[in-house]
Amino acid sequence: MNINPRDPITTAQVQIPQDALEEMAESGEKRQKSRYRWFWILLSLMLFAVTLTLLSYTEDTVDVVGATSPLPASLVTVEQVATAPQTVEIRTFAEVRPKWSAVLTAPVSGRVDSVFDLALAGNQVEAGTPLLKIEDGQYVAEFAAAELELKQADLALWQAKNATYVARADFKRNNIKPPNDLALKLPQLAIAESAVKSARAQVASAERRLEDTIVTAPFSAFVTERFVSPGQSVNIGDRLVTLTDNTEYELIAEFSPKDWALTKKPLSGQSATVLDHGGNKIAEGLVRSGGEYLDDTTRQYRIFIDIKKSESNAVLGGDLVVIQLAGITFADALDIPASALTKDGFVWRVDSDDLLQRLEPEVLFRQGDRLIIRFREELESLRVATTPLVSFLPGQRVEPRKKVD
Repeated sequence: MNINPRDPITTAQVQIPQDALEEMAESGEKRQKSRYRWFWILLSLMLFAVTLTLLSYTEDTVDVVGATSPLPASLVTVEQVATAPQTVEIRTFAEVRPKWSAVLTAPVSGRVDSVFDLALAGNQVEAGTPLLKIEDGQYVAEFAAAELELKQADLALWQAKNATYVARADFKRNNIKPPNDLALKLPQLAIAESAVKSARAQVASAERRLEDTIVTAPFSAFVTERFVSPGQSVNIGDRLVTLTDNTEYELIAEFSPKDWALTKKPLSGQSATVLDHGGNKIAEGLVRSGGEYLDDTTRQYRIFIDIKKSESNAVLGGDLVVIQLAGITFADALDIPASALTKDGFVWRVDSDDLLQRLEPEVLFRQGDRLIIRFREELESLRVATTPLVSFLPGQRVEPRKKVD
């Protein structure tokens, strides 16, 4: 088909391929989206500019005037303390143990004839109280045989002495010197004397075995456990009862090397106060010995204290108590509340001009809610801030207020 360039072009005359038409439509959509994007960007920038303009007009323009008056001084609670002799009180825990505790075993063999009521667990017995009886027939016979042997030995000794006397008299009457000891029958006399000694020992042994058939308490105590019953046969060494002393107690207290350095030497013979958990005195003890060696487990010094039970104390075996000992005395120490010491180990002092001063003390020991301290400087008295604040600064002016008890 021939087209004249001078003729108008109509749709029917031009045929556009389908792919070209799709590309033209897609390109139009992209241009349309780009125009929308730029429109929203410009709108956002305009809103941001308007916001900045409004903020600049609404900014607080109040002038800040510098304070010319000083800040008010902080209230500080103080306590006036002065140097005075302070005696160390050393405290530690200890367990109350009976001084004597024993498991009685059968001294002889035989059948248990009877167990007395006081041998039952929980009873309190005095020294020498019969606890149980073992059949004694065999030991009665042994004792009788030993006595018979002793009498025979006594007779033999009497005969030997008589023979020696007669021999001496014969030699003396004839005015003849005895040729040897055998002529005077002295060896027979010595044998007879030894036989008597042996027989007497046999009698004593048999008598002791006979007495052992009645088992008695060797000391005043509580019966804590019983192992036998009537009719039961026992051999030598079998357990019978367990006794725990109820009149005398032993306490073993341990002290760290630091506390040991504060004790007053020598310790033997010193008085020790026994306190309960509430700090109340329940007994008075006596230091028997201590400090000669370190415990191989805790590496601390051990002190042994004896206590005798009486009506004035309330000590019980097995109880955990507090031991208090009076230690050495510091002549130039200060007694301050424990709250006055900061976590960093300083004490704040308020001087005569009501200014704060920070001091580093040497803490000697703690006594309840108080601390015993001293300083390198010689200070006879000072006002101590009882509750120092973290905001304290050296040279800061404060308003001191005395502590109210």
